[in-house]
Amino acid sequence: MGYVLSKEAFDEVLGKLSEDFLLYSPVRKIGEGCYTDVDVVRYDFVKSLDEIELEAKSNYAFKELLTPLSQTLFFFTENETKEADSDTRDVIIFLRSCDMHAVKRLDAIYLENKFADPFYERVRKRVKFALIGCGHSFENCFCVSMKSNVTTDGYLFSLDFDRDAGQVSCDVKDEDIAKLFEEAGASAADVVPSSVTENDTKVTVPDVVPNAVYKDKLWDEYTARCIKCGRCNFVCPTCTCYTMQDIFYTDNGRVGERRRVGSSCMVDGYTNVAGGGEYRRTNGERMRFKTLHKIYDFSKRFGYDMCVGCGRCDDVCPEYISFANIINKVNAAAKAAAAGEGGAQHD
Repeated sequence: MGYVLSKEAFDEVLGKLSEDFLLYSPVRKIGEGCYTDVDVVRYDFVKSLDEIELEAKSNYAFKELLTPLSQTLFFFTENETKEADSDTRDVIIFLRSCDMHAVKRLDAIYLENKFADPFYERVRKRVKFALIGCGHSFENCFCVSMKSNVTTDGYLFSLDFDRDAGQVSCDVKDEDIAKLFEEAGASAADVVPSSVTENDTKVTVPDVVPNAVYKDKLWDEYTARCIKCGRCNFVCPTCTCYTMQDIFYTDNGRVGERRRVGSSCMVDGYTNVAGGGEYRRTNGERMRFKTLHKIYDFSKRFGYDMCVGCGRCDDVCPEYISFANIINKVNAAAKAAAAGEGGAQHD
């Protein structure tokens, strides 16, 4: 079901939805970027179309609502534990096609990876999605190469806003929400959410990564260039790494809370083990692990690549490291190694 309606009528629909849902969308924060005269686009709660940032890609992904950077799991005393209270309100998250595909990756890790994570599952059950149409490619995006540029399901309704005409076009998948559009006076129409058809940045993901690629000299560049800040991981919509922290309230260490805290395979300490051991010491080794997990190892388990080509990692890197370039370098190295060693595959 497709509908076209005025901006004012769409705000009426959002007002009705706000009675049952929290609305969570990209918002432009004026002067809250890295410098006082720089804006940042990040997710926050909204109630009207004017608050939703539709012209720019969000600097940070939507995932903090599903996987908070710091989440208290339970409280403990000497004799008992109590699971932390959680918000029970339903939420509609507004996101673009690449992020819609990222939800599938998060679900795979937290719900389909041997067992379902109960903390993620509890939040996921109360979250629905609205698709923001994406009519043009942003800088560093390579969603077309990663096949995440088009989404046909998984959302309640889509949103395309023609600012000049003052009209909103929506592809509505949910019958109850369709009634809200009809009550607001929306006109029925054939609506296809806008989607990107071409990116300036293009990548080729290798089908097979031979063993030699794991020792290839291409990773040495990132030992020299990467400063292991982890920013690429924290803005990525599909990164899921975390660590556990026990916070003690008393000196005896028997009362406190356990938190799940976002972490990163790129930072120091993440692979430390008992006895002083540390896997992937160099920055190049860490980049290798991250890259091959995004474009190879994950797909061997779930059948599709983890990376969705949003380009946020390229946007945020202070050393101007391009993940898209890394993928293409890996593809070139894979072709060369396959020709030299008969295509031996890493397992």
